[in-house]
Amino acid sequence: MNARGFPAFPAGPTRRVRSYWAAGWLAALTGAALDTQPLRRGRRHAARGHVGPITISPGRIAATVHDGDPEQAHHSVLRVDPLPQADWDRLTAALAARSGHLAALLAGQLPTELAETAGVRLLPESGQLLPECDCPDWDHPCRHAAALGHQVAWLLDAEPLLLSLIRGRDPRDLLAPPTEPTEADTPTRTGPRACPVGDGTPAGPAYAGAPGPLPRPPDGPARVTLPPLPPDPGVDVAVLRERIRLAADRAAALLADTAPPQPGWARSSRGPTGP
Repeated sequence: MNARGFPAFPAGPTRRVRSYWAAGWLAALTGAALDTQPLRRGRRHAARGHVGPITISPGRIAATVHDGDPEQAHHSVLRVDPLPQADWDRLTAALAARSGHLAALLAGQLPTELAETAGVRLLPESGQLLPECDCPDWDHPCRHAAALGHQVAWLLDAEPLLLSLIRGRDPRDLLAPPTEPTEADTPTRTGPRACPVGDGTPAGPAYAGAPGPLPRPPDGPARVTLPPLPPDPGVDVAVLRERIRLAADRAAALLADTAPPQPGWARSSRGPTGP
């Protein structure tokens, strides 16, 4: 997993965080503070552009921070424990169960209800965000680490998926398709579901290839023999058989260059009435 670098923020007006994730991050930063004065000074440092480029890697955020003289900058670090594998498994399971969550991640968003659905706390709690700095201050956090923490909240406002990297997982791993099961992991099935479909060619290459010649039209009326269709949750087998039969009839009519039959559902708004 590679670390990511971000250029320094230019000096500007004090920013207010907008997102749930950025506000939660600042709550973790300020919740364990022993004194509010370094937090206020750190916020001013962040707004004045006293923080250098930020590097984010799993469990670690680092940057140099100065008090007005870049030649005398201090090295500040914020550490967060990565999430255990069991938590990531719950998050990926929650993603697989809700297509809306995956769509949000593809759009660069991090749904607030994702962590709640999986029972995983992505944001660090107060006391889990550990600041380090080579300055002589005894504050916890010092103004330099506080400035870094404020700018990380700005980054989370713009790119909330960075929280995944901070907690130990590249966001692209959440978007990757699940690993194909091995033969040993695949349960043995009997009956119609175990039969191969067509000639076994994967759909991608089949659609990408050049279309072949049409088969020779049948000499007589086409006879369609439907395979057994076992029941399945969410599938109306009767409707499916009707649609297959209508498709076969229309295909046969097109091959014979005759007018295709009009399906029953085209003449009635109530849909097919069965095979």
